[in-house]
Amino acid sequence: MIVNTLGRYFAKHFIGATVAVFAGIFVLLVLVDYIEMVRRTSDIESAPALLVAMTSLYRVPLLLERLMPFCVLVGAMSCYLTLSRRLELVVARAAGISAWQFIAPALVSALVLGALATAVYNPVSAYMQETSKSMEAEIFGDRAGAGMQDAAGFWINQSNSEGQAIINAATSQSQGIRLNGLSVFRFDTSGTFSERIEAQTAVLETGQWRFSNVRRYRLANPPVEQATFILPTSLTPAQVRNSFSTPETVSFWQLPQYIASSAGAGLATAGYRLQYHKLIARPFLLAAMVLLAASVSLRLFRFGGVQKMVLSGVAAGFLLYVLSKVTDDLSKAELMYPIAAAWLPVFVGGLAGFLVLLHQEDG
Repeated sequence: MIVNTLGRYFAKHFIGATVAVFAGIFVLLVLVDYIEMVRRTSDIESAPALLVAMTSLYRVPLLLERLMPFCVLVGAMSCYLTLSRRLELVVARAAGISAWQFIAPALVSALVLGALATAVYNPVSAYMQETSKSMEAEIFGDRAGAGMQDAAGFWINQSNSEGQAIINAATSQSQGIRLNGLSVFRFDTSGTFSERIEAQTAVLETGQWRFSNVRRYRLANPPVEQATFILPTSLTPAQVRNSFSTPETVSFWQLPQYIASSAGAGLATAGYRLQYHKLIARPFLLAAMVLLAASVSLRLFRFGGVQKMVLSGVAAGFLLYVLSKVTDDLSKAELMYPIAAAWLPVFVGGLAGFLVLLHQEDG
């Protein structure tokens, strides 16, 4: 059934519907983000319109990656409702083909799409997110609030033999290795405030931060401007990544390295481990969405109740999303194993869809 003509026909309709939903949401998100970017750059005369548009275009794929299961859910529901409206499912059943057989092509297609999303789409979206941060830094410069964080920006605290330094950055690039729009508050070894430093950019090098376009403010002294300033640090890239990066912005192929480096530095790795297992489980989560969609969309149109079927499918997807968020929070708080948090929504969604289909088809 999976490789014959009818199986390919069902698979083609499922993939077409899913891609159409994905593309529609992508265009909508790009337009909304572009309007927001235009509003934020309205007072920047030097902001190129093409660069603003490219920033929005590069930022959306990461957001859309989180909505991928719902794209599959809506796409599968649309596919089966369309086939049912055209009575193609009735003809298939009359030919002796069970629901399990014409669902199989969509399940295999979902597994393939999920594997491609993990192995290809995720690294591309992570790269595009980093590129969008570079573009945003080019547009806003060192303005506060240029990044996607709130007004507080990014914060990090370091201590060494010279005292303590609290670093605040408006934006972060390359997983925290490069910072923009900085304010640094330095304290001596006795905890007394010594100076405030403002800089346009900072780059983490081995054993030091290199600041550029610096202005230093000391008590009872006029400000001093410097082209560069070196601030010693004992921070490692793994420690900086833990403070400035989010697991969603790390490529699937780089996650094992990030987990190992963070664990070696004695840092929490729950977020990275959760993201890694969620990406591994993604193909099966998409297959579970197909089962959920099939369980609410195989009813014949002449029996009525189509609106209730659609609403029940949307409600099932929403409840699965809530379960996923709860397990994510429990895992990040180290109250639940990452592998359990990643796979529990898959088993709940898949088992629910399977049991409903089993009841509908086999009584």
